[in-house]
Amino acid sequence: MATVPITQRGAALLKAELQRLKTQDRPAVIAAIAEARSHGDLSENAEYDAAKDRQGFIEGRIKEIEGKLAAAQVIDPAQLDAGGRVVFGATVELEDEDSGAQVTYQIVGEDEADLKLGLINIGSPIARALIGKEEGDTAEVQAPGGVRHYEIVAVRYV
Repeated sequence: MATVPITQRGAALLKAELQRLKTQDRPAVIAAIAEARSHGDLSENAEYDAAKDRQGFIEGRIKEIEGKLAAAQVIDPAQLDAGGRVVFGATVELEDEDSGAQVTYQIVGEDEADLKLGLINIGSPIARALIGKEEGDTAEVQAPGGVRHYEIVAVRYV
């Protein structure tokens, strides 16, 4: 099984979700199933069906998270020494060469990506264009609106 890179923050979020699913959500759905069973005929019991569906979702998510954590390679960006190159976990300041607009992104794993927070997936077109580049380089990104050029203003490992 291949390892999947994830930041320490991403691993902590997955562990917290797993803990919540096991200690809160799973017992709650078990109680809901027991309550629905007490109402009698299960063949026409919508509450029972809904609780069983919810239980299936919770158990599936638990297995998914456990699998991701087992395959995870946890990376602490602060411990990286990539010599100024853009690598997984790096925070990159970019300037759009056309508009002059500046943006800052951190390259993270698939599960922790959130563009609103400036966290981009390692598999995204912009992250793939940035990997391996250094401060001062220009990255050419194939975006839905056409090709965009970004100058790398700064690379930090935080």
